[in-house]
Amino acid sequence: MDNDPFGHVNNVVYYSWVDTAVNRFLITSGLLDIPTSPIIGIVAETGCRYFSEVSYPDDVTIGIAVDKLGRSSVRYAAGVFKGDNEIVSAEAHFVHVYCDRTTMRPVPIPEHIRAEMINIQRDAAEQ
Repeated sequence: MDNDPFGHVNNVVYYSWVDTAVNRFLITSGLLDIPTSPIIGIVAETGCRYFSEVSYPDDVTIGIAVDKLGRSSVRYAAGVFKGDNEIVSAEAHFVHVYCDRTTMRPVPIPEHIRAEMINIQRDAAEQ
């Protein structure tokens, strides 16, 4: 995803990075099988604040934590880091509402998924 005409990675790419990071966490944790999971997280909200430019071909690292864990929704906090920089280039949030795949109606987050989310919950990580 090359640079836009202004010489930096376009803002929509940040959303793609965060979406990929969240789904990678879910898949590698065994919480999501994209074609078969009966309960899936649907994106309900995203947002991002930008602090410094990232330009292709900069390497980036995306860090995620659970910011808020509700009954049927989870809000992830994400940081976009450029190269080895420890100062965040962008801060994002990403909300999943858990739904039954067939009805697309909200359902409680299954306990096995909730347990993994608690492991990366921001308050727990800061303790």
